[in-house]
Amino acid sequence: MTIPQLFAAMSTRYRPGKIDRKLTYYFSIGDHKYTVVVEPQSCKVEEGKTVENADCVLKTTPELFEKMVIHGKMPGPIDIARGKVKTNDTGALMRLRELFDFSGV
Repeated sequence: MTIPQLFAAMSTRYRPGKIDRKLTYYFSIGDHKYTVVVEPQSCKVEEGKTVENADCVLKTTPELFEKMVIHGKMPGPIDIARGKVKTNDTGALMRLRELFDFSGV
């Protein structure tokens, strides 16, 4: 899957009821920029940066993002130390696996 295809599929692969409040994610994946707003029962994906301050910001490479979303593999300390992954909230980042079901992709 390409990065645009992954983001296009997010709203249909969202698992409602996994959170109890609104969370906003901003993703900068290579040249691709997306804002994802998740609420207890819904998920909205928007192209570009559509919020001033997201709860969780993630900047990484397309390869590492695919590993995280599709394969559920979180980046290791070396990836973080080398600057391949940048985030302001590792806890919210870890919740991505719970919020979206990409099994079988």
